Amino acid sequence: MSFNDDEPIVASQDVSGEKPATFLAGKTKAKIINKATAPLEQSEFKVMLELMGAGSGNDRSGVDLVTVLDVSGSMDGEKLEKMKIAMLFMIKKLSPIDRLSIVTFSGGSKRLCPLRQITENSQAEIEKLVNALVANGGTNISAGLQTGLKVLNDRRHTSGRVVGIMLMSDGQPNQGDDAAQVPVGNVPVYTFGFGADHDPRVLNAIANHSMGGTFSEVRNQNNLSIAFSQCLAGLLTVVVQDLKLTVTKVESTIVKVSAGNYPQSKDDDASPVTVSFGDLYNKEVRKVIVDLLLPAASSPTGSDVLEITYTYSTGGKLFDASPIILTVSRTGRTSVEPEREEVMMEENRLRTAQMIKESRVMADDKKLDGALKKLAEAQSLLENVVNDESNPLIEMLKSELQQMSRLMKTQEIYEKQGRPFALSSETSHNRQRFAARGDDPKELRLFATPRMDAYLEQAMSFDEDPSKPLPSVDEDEKHEPEPEPEPEPEPIPPMVGTLSHYIQTAIQVKGYHGMLKTQGADLDFVTHFTFSYYGDH
Repeated sequence: MSFNDDEPIVASQDVSGEKPATFLAGKTKAKIINKATAPLEQSEFKVMLELMGAGSGNDRSGVDLVTVLDVSGSMDGEKLEKMKIAMLFMIKKLSPIDRLSIVTFSGGSKRLCPLRQITENSQAEIEKLVNALVANGGTNISAGLQTGLKVLNDRRHTSGRVVGIMLMSDGQPNQGDDAAQVPVGNVPVYTFGFGADHDPRVLNAIANHSMGGTFSEVRNQNNLSIAFSQCLAGLLTVVVQDLKLTVTKVESTIVKVSAGNYPQSKDDDASPVTVSFGDLYNKEVRKVIVDLLLPAASSPTGSDVLEITYTYSTGGKLFDASPIILTVSRTGRTSVEPEREEVMMEENRLRTAQMIKESRVMADDKKLDGALKKLAEAQSLLENVVNDESNPLIEMLKSELQQMSRLMKTQEIYEKQGRPFALSSETSHNRQRFAARGDDPKELRLFATPRMDAYLEQAMSFDEDPSKPLPSVDEDEKHEPEPEPEPEPEPIPPMVGTLSHYIQTAIQVKGYHGMLKTQGADLDFVTHFTFSYYGDH
């Protein structure tokens, strides 16, 4: 059976009198963070790249969303009612440029409706379908996932569309094939473990096999609307699609590229490394650390060490950022320039995430003592990093470790609560994307975007009174916080001498710390420059 009956998007007439938003090419900001100098001898060198979504919701692409919902017998009662409220929140937040299809599964799967454009009429009809849901039967996650994928794969209208599957289950799969082995291709699949009896390993595997998907553990059934809202906030603010970053060695060797578990392609040691990120939300950041090995230099010089470029698509159009060559000053100075603080903070996050994973593996092997020691070690390392308690990243990492430790008090607590929490933490760190976990939805906000913060409050209010009206996506955009102003370049001190004008001009150009416009992107160089003035000329 083919699901090629997706509804076309029929544009509504603009009666506001306002001109349509201008399409902007620059949908990302890129930062390059590194030390300015390296010694003459062979040395290791780190470069951190940051890509941030920086678009406007006024010209966002429409979303094709498929929700795959567990309606097995274990969902009966309050769980089913909470799921209905969570779905109603999402239906009300979607706009006429979006389409929604609902798939349910128990012993088998059923598509309740095709991809329907969200209009006033279709909203009411879809809400009726949701309110009529009943729970019975077994749990066949594989059937639900395959049906959801078929809805997207069989579409007729695909150009420029953002896609996503949100799959929720409260139980152990007891029918059908292994859902973790279902090939999902490039479709992001966001999975939600609802309650205390779901299978986190299966749901986490499904998300990890997809492009950019995450696994959220929703132990507290009162938090399902919140968890759904956070995922929706991301999908409704996708600013670029198919984002790919490529780094190419110049006078260096690329030793390692740390980019979570996003796919990397490299033919051989001499080839460029390309990291594929998929979609990027507005204000969402991807940090990549490139470890280089610089060859020995015979004398002080400027060395070109790395070429950086990236591509993405938006609205069905492809953009290719102009290549940037990173130059490092090789110097004979005996003092070593300290590593940049931003790089050290990111390395601390990566190390903490790795130690959480190691502790989870130990706990899976029923070695709780070793797992707790590993978490305590991670906590101690963070305590030694910085004494500034106002550092939000360090404080969130500490909180994450403390919660993980509490969920490893006994093997039984770990099996029910600790493992889902740890797997959700791992997928969040690997994707650099928010995933819900823990009982307090306001506590762990690592990787949350401003729109997610806004939807958190809206979902909490909606849960209390689903009859309350919700702001539209356009209204959400108007209330989005303004971006912080870019820092001004540091002034160059006055110079004297015959060539002072020309030298000062050259320094201003080379050492400028600000925004550089390139094709389809903004580039922000956060690096230093060195300048030597040798006598009179």
